[in-house]
Amino acid sequence: MDKLLIEGGVPVSGEVQISGNKNAVLPMIAACLLTDEEVILDNVPDIVDLRVMLEIASMLGVENSFENNRLTLRAKDIKTNALSREVCSKVRASILFAGPLAVRAGSAELWPPGGDVIGRRRLDAHFYGLRSLGLEVELDGIYKFTCKKRPKGRELFLDEASVTATEHIMTVAVLAEGETIIRNAAAEPHVVDLAELLIKMGALITGLGSNTITITGVEKLHGTEHRVVSDHTEAASFIALGAATGGSLTLRGTQPRHYWMARRVFERLGIVFRLDPDSIYLPAEQELRVKPDFGGYTPVISDGPWPQFPSDMMSCAIVAATQAEGSVMFFEKMFESRLYFVDRLISMGANAIVCDPHRVVITGRSQLRAQSLSSPDIRAGMAMIIAAACAKGQSEISNCRMISRGYENITNKLQKIGIRLIES
Repeated sequence: MDKLLIEGGVPVSGEVQISGNKNAVLPMIAACLLTDEEVILDNVPDIVDLRVMLEIASMLGVENSFENNRLTLRAKDIKTNALSREVCSKVRASILFAGPLAVRAGSAELWPPGGDVIGRRRLDAHFYGLRSLGLEVELDGIYKFTCKKRPKGRELFLDEASVTATEHIMTVAVLAEGETIIRNAAAEPHVVDLAELLIKMGALITGLGSNTITITGVEKLHGTEHRVVSDHTEAASFIALGAATGGSLTLRGTQPRHYWMARRVFERLGIVFRLDPDSIYLPAEQELRVKPDFGGYTPVISDGPWPQFPSDMMSCAIVAATQAEGSVMFFEKMFESRLYFVDRLISMGANAIVCDPHRVVITGRSQLRAQSLSSPDIRAGMAMIIAAACAKGQSEISNCRMISRGYENITNKLQKIGIRLIES
């Protein structure tokens, strides 16, 4: 999929099966290096980033098969400890192979990882954590990681609650000697899901869902089978799409606790939905209206580490706000380039003031008009789809491969709920 033509102005309706969590399954593939036994993952999303991670795994010698969202991995023998610049540049999650590969093979060589261009994305917490556990880290062009002896557990305090750093440190600490305590750890659902896989493999981990994770190292991990948790960011994207078009949706495969903060944020835009044990119901024809803060002040929607509103949900929420009466400020604290896509909304007729790289004020309701657009990153690309679905006329969205990096079967899901589109 490279280009989409979308005819806007039609409320969506129907059901969407939410796919497995992208940010859970990618580190799980790297974690399979920790055992020479078979690891089976179910509910795996068929997305571009997954295929890249499997390409890397295959280079390392990991046997794998993927069919009907079921992924089988076995790292029986490691063929190489070095990854090419080309493959590392395709996906940010490539860095997650460093620790497990070094522990398994004694050393690992990687190039700086790629990924979305949404601002500076520090790796300092990764290097701090791996060095603290006893790995030698050299960062001169090629990243070199050396593990001369068994890692040793210790107490760590991360200077940011980094998701990938927390995941990376966990995958080394599970085989370290003694106890590792990660303070200011990330607590996102995908971090918890990775930990639950590791526990099934024989790891000893406590504190899941909190900002203090304790890991007692074991000498060996074994194979297992695990079902990947559903993707809460995908679900929030469809909530924004349904509400912005005035449609009704039922989202299947969700877990209520993953949406408590999202519900509070969407309520500020006048969007209400029901959280059931394994689904979300969004009623049709809601009157979207921004709810001012007490005293009549303009509300601020900001992102932050879990359980705050996730940065990945900001782009779609901003588009939904263009269809709500009233003014609201969005404060993107985590990435300085996340809001650059708002210029495209302005070209479609959105009433938006970009205050600085981190803040934008949206005043609605705006009648968006069709426009030729380009997807700059995964989440902004989905936001462009929502904007096109609200717009009058036919919009063209290019660089749609970017969207397929994070959303499984997106065109089929959109067509199933009534979006009129042509794929090319």
